[in-house]
Amino acid sequence: MSQQGYLMAAMPDASLFSFPPTNEPTPLSPAPVAASIMRPFNIPDSIYQAALDPKVPLTIAALYAVTAKALNKFNASRNKKAWAMSKTKPFFAFVVLHNVFLAVYSAWTFWGMLGGMRRSIASPFGPGGVAATADSLCRIHGPPGLGGSLYFNDTSSHWDSADPNALLGSLSGDQPSSTQMGRIWNEGLNYYGWIFYLSKFYEVLDTFIILAKGKFSSTLQTYHHAGAMLCMWAGMRYMSAPIWVFVLVNSFIHALMYTYYTLTAFSIKVPMVVKRTLTTMQITQFVTGASYAIVHSFITYVAPITVTKLSTQSVDLPAAPADSTMPTATGALDSFKQFLFGSAALDSVASGVAKESALITETSYVAQPCIPTANETFAIWLNVLYLAPLTYLFVSFFIASYVKRSTANNKIPGKTNRRLSNVTLAEKAGWDAARGIEREVYGGENMVNGHANGHIEAIEEEDETVSKPANGRARRRG
Repeated sequence: MSQQGYLMAAMPDASLFSFPPTNEPTPLSPAPVAASIMRPFNIPDSIYQAALDPKVPLTIAALYAVTAKALNKFNASRNKKAWAMSKTKPFFAFVVLHNVFLAVYSAWTFWGMLGGMRRSIASPFGPGGVAATADSLCRIHGPPGLGGSLYFNDTSSHWDSADPNALLGSLSGDQPSSTQMGRIWNEGLNYYGWIFYLSKFYEVLDTFIILAKGKFSSTLQTYHHAGAMLCMWAGMRYMSAPIWVFVLVNSFIHALMYTYYTLTAFSIKVPMVVKRTLTTMQITQFVTGASYAIVHSFITYVAPITVTKLSTQSVDLPAAPADSTMPTATGALDSFKQFLFGSAALDSVASGVAKESALITETSYVAQPCIPTANETFAIWLNVLYLAPLTYLFVSFFIASYVKRSTANNKIPGKTNRRLSNVTLAEKAGWDAARGIEREVYGGENMVNGHANGHIEAIEEEDETVSKPANGRARRRG
């Protein structure tokens, strides 16, 4: 009968909340593989490590924020007049190619991450139960199997495992092997997550598309673009387990969103239900993402660890006959035992006791915190704090809208058939909350052919004239 672990809620250890983070452990770059569609190039370790230097996101985020602020003042001085370049054919072509590129890239990332997750996540109906599922989601290094993961031990500053057997053959030097498959990091997060982190730098072009049209980049928009860079950096630099959900879910939504932008650039009508669905998905993803990340700090799973070891036990020997007639043979045997086993063998014979060795297995249950290191904890809570303003705004807008609609419906006398169900009220309140956040992010301005960042992408509800090529033909969105 298979042994199963179990889950329990537990408060995180206070030592996990230390700041600033250390330089340990070193981020593990993906192993080189043969080129394919899903892995078209390998990432040299030197470039991998250099991109995760904290100076990279800090410098780019600062430059982006300062530049956006300066261009806002420039647009204000021109009374929000569109730049001349925004009315040219090359600009229109750039916007279209920009959207197509990000749509294809996002779909590629989603598909690659989805395959890696399918190969990594253990079923809760399998031998290890829900504990095995938690283990596969919480611990992203080492061989597969409940309790066999590798984790960085903050106390010893070395990689460790609850199962001593897992360390055999799973380490390359003093780090987890980059070729050991079966867990999220080596199955794709190390590759797709790193490229996804770099894509946050490229996505700032969305802001400059907006600025080129004479519009303003709001403070929240700038905050979230810069914050996305830092949060993805922290998640990848410290190999924090929950970062996979941002890569997987956000790339899926980006694929849909940039496809929408591409279609509307060519005046293809997109049904309103699609717009509303996309907007709701885009705005609500941060609520579920932040909630999922927080849970990691309060989950501990208990795994059965089976260890095989050598056991030595005492065995009584038969007493030697008092009138033995073979003293020479006995002396020779004692000498042989002493040669093989030392003088302890003669002592055991003298006392009538021998030592017998055998291999035995012992199973013990070991509690494993989902997040074992302070650096992972730092990455998780940086993401949570980054998402906190939008979480607050969304909940506030949702409650206000839900209460307003409920009150309005209750004031319709004698027309109960027209009253909306709670489900419909919640759906409409969610849409209003999403639109409210969109207004906060853009300061009342709808975005055209661009978006805010990985967590707030605005889909406008009504048509709006967008860039006009040199031939004078206006482009309008869905």
